Amino acid sequence: MYTYKFHPEAKVELSKLNHSVQILFAKTLKKILKSPELGQELGNKNNMNLSGLQKMYFDNKKYRVVYEVIENEILIHIVAIGKRDKMEVYQTASERR
Repeated sequence: MYTYKFHPEAKVELSKLNHSVQILFAKTLKKILKSPELGQELGNKNNMNLSGLQKMYFDNKKYRVVYEVIENEILIHIVAIGKRDKMEVYQTASERR
């Protein structure tokens, strides 16, 4: 099973979500740690280079977690957590690379 680490700002994003959404995130994180390939590859989105990043939905597709799989360290790096509104979560992920 993989271990994980948060981008410092992604941890802040998680702390701002209400408790029930945080629980749903935790369940999604468990799935990612067991099978990171379940996430969808991002590639290029709206002229943003997100190659190497994956996304997984939670809370009925309201939120996304964007993460990077670092195979040689058996590590999941949580890059961004948020809503898709105006591609915001993807823009944030792109800036954190």
